[in-house]
Amino acid sequence: MAGAHKAPVFFFAEFLMFENIELWVLVALCTAAFCAGLIDAMVGGGGLIQIPALFGLMPSHGHATLLGTNKISSVVGTTFAAYKYAKAIQVPWNAVMPATLMALIGAYCGAYVVTQISTEVLRLMLPLLLLAVAIYTFLRKDLGSVHAPKLDKNRERFFGGCLGLSIGFYDGFFGPGTGSFLMVAFVVFFGFDFLAATAGAKMVNIACNLASLAWFAPAGHVIVALGLLMALFNLAGARVGASLAIRKGAGFVRKALLAVVFLLILRTSYDSYWPYLKAWLA
Repeated sequence: MAGAHKAPVFFFAEFLMFENIELWVLVALCTAAFCAGLIDAMVGGGGLIQIPALFGLMPSHGHATLLGTNKISSVVGTTFAAYKYAKAIQVPWNAVMPATLMALIGAYCGAYVVTQISTEVLRLMLPLLLLAVAIYTFLRKDLGSVHAPKLDKNRERFFGGCLGLSIGFYDGFFGPGTGSFLMVAFVVFFGFDFLAATAGAKMVNIACNLASLAWFAPAGHVIVALGLLMALFNLAGARVGASLAIRKGAGFVRKALLAVVFLLILRTSYDSYWPYLKAWLA
């Protein structure tokens, strides 16, 4: 019988029509999810693409719902990228495991706190923090090229836990640039190369996404079918991005990181300062 066997994507598309999501919007969101997965698997920063796409193409939905839907898509791509890295390189688990566990606590607490207070001060500081990361990474040409851990095992575990708690809190509280901050922290403070740092960042990012979902999902702040559909494309992008990073090596990852941080600076500067500049010029 004609139409008896439909691809899963068409079932999702039909279901989403009840959410009043047009087909062209679905195509645009899935394209954004693929690009976000690709970039995020290499250096983090996938939210730079996926979150603005959701907010721009679905303005009638609440912010919490769009953020929760984004987490469904992101956690799938991030989990695959982490698996890909774990198969190909030696993940520095001694630091990464406590960072991942503490990130669960930090991200959940951050998601709660963001509902209680304003993020305006952090929003204004973020472009400056990213600019400092970009300048430091650019000036240190050899940064992350060699894997040479600086800390003994006990200090790795302790500071790994501190890093996970603080970055996890930031991710739940605000979020932009989390993957990039994690990578640079693992390189600068722990002495990891960029590939090991990327692998570690993926593990911590999984914890952050799951903790955020634990806050958003029970409150109904997710569009499940859309999140799963975007997750398929995010997964495809993550597959390409992780393979590219592993094949090209730490030098390529460093250049990609600088490019993504530069775009993050432009995006967050626009979001943070343009409303004030527009009001001043008016």
